[in-house]
Amino acid sequence: MTSRAPSFSTLVQDFFCQRLLTQRNASPQTVTSYRDTFCLFLGYAQRRTGKPPTAMGLPDMDAPLVLGFLDHLETERGNSVRTRNARLTAIRSFLHYAAHRDPGSLQVIERVLAIPVKRYERPLLEALSREEIEAILAAPDVSTRSGHRDHVLLATLYNTGARVSEITAARVADAALGQSSSVRIHGKGRKQRVVPLWKATAARLREWLARTRLPAEAPLFPNRNGDPMTRSGVADRLRTLVAKATQHCPSLKGHRISPHTIRHATALHLLQSGVDITAIALWLGHESPATTHLYIEADMKMKEQVLRKLAPPPTHRAPFRPNDQLLAFLEGL
Repeated sequence: MTSRAPSFSTLVQDFFCQRLLTQRNASPQTVTSYRDTFCLFLGYAQRRTGKPPTAMGLPDMDAPLVLGFLDHLETERGNSVRTRNARLTAIRSFLHYAAHRDPGSLQVIERVLAIPVKRYERPLLEALSREEIEAILAAPDVSTRSGHRDHVLLATLYNTGARVSEITAARVADAALGQSSSVRIHGKGRKQRVVPLWKATAARLREWLARTRLPAEAPLFPNRNGDPMTRSGVADRLRTLVAKATQHCPSLKGHRISPHTIRHATALHLLQSGVDITAIALWLGHESPATTHLYIEADMKMKEQVLRKLAPPPTHRAPFRPNDQLLAFLEGL
C-alpha cells in the first residue's frame, strides 16, 4: 500500500523547518531570503489561480505559473535579473526537496527545474575616491548620538569592507580594542573572519562604546530602540549623509551610493595601495579570489598604468574601401 503524498502546505513547512533549519543549518539570511520568495510567490499564485496558499497542490506549481512569477518580478516589481535568479534558486531548492517527498509530481517538478537562470550584463562597479569617502565620513553630526553612531558605523564599514548585513549583525563583544585592534565579522554561509582595524577606527569605536556603555551582547550599532539596525535603515542613513556630503564634495553628485558601494571602495583602495589580491579576498570574505578580480577590471588607474607601458603599434595601412556595391551597402549600415 503506497503512502499518501504530503500536502503542499506540509511540504513548504517541512522544507523550512526540517531541510533548511535542521538538516542544512541554513543561515538566518538564507532563511529570510527563501521566506520572502515564498511569500511573494504564494501571493502571486493566489491572484493567478484564485486558490489560497493552503488550498494549493504541488501540481499547481507548474512551469507556466513559475515563469509568470519570474516575469512579474521583473516587469511589475522592477526587480533586477540577479534578484529574479535568486528567487528561482529558492524555488528550485524547494522542488528538489519536494521531489523526494512526492514522486508522483516529478513531471511537474522537472519542467520547473528546467527553467534556466537568466544571463545579464554585470554593471561596472561604482568607484568612490578617497576624497569622496572622507566627505561622506565627515557628514554625520557627531554631537548627537545617532550622528556619532553613523560616523563610527561608516568608518568601520569602510575599514572592514563588510557587507551591510555583516555590520548590522556585529555585537559589542565582536570588537577587540586592545593593543592590536580588530573586529570579528560573521559572514555569509556562517563563515567568520577577523579584520584588523586602523588606529583611527579603533579610537572611534572606543569613543562610541565609552559614550554608550553598551553590554557585550548588545548590537555594536543599535537603532533608537536598542535593536540591530536594518539594511534599509543603514541605506536610508547613508543616502541622507551622501546628500549632505555632496554640498562640500560636488563629485558625489550623480553617484548611486549604497552601503555595498563602500565595500567596493575598500577593495579598490586596498588594491591601489598594492595589497595582494588574495589578501583582499580574505579581507572581504570572498570564497574565491576570482570574485576579487572584478576590482582589477574596475580600477581605471591600473588600466592607465598598463596603457602607458604599452606603446601602440605603428599603423601604415590604408583604410579598407569596399569595391563591391553590396559590401559598400553593408559597411554603411
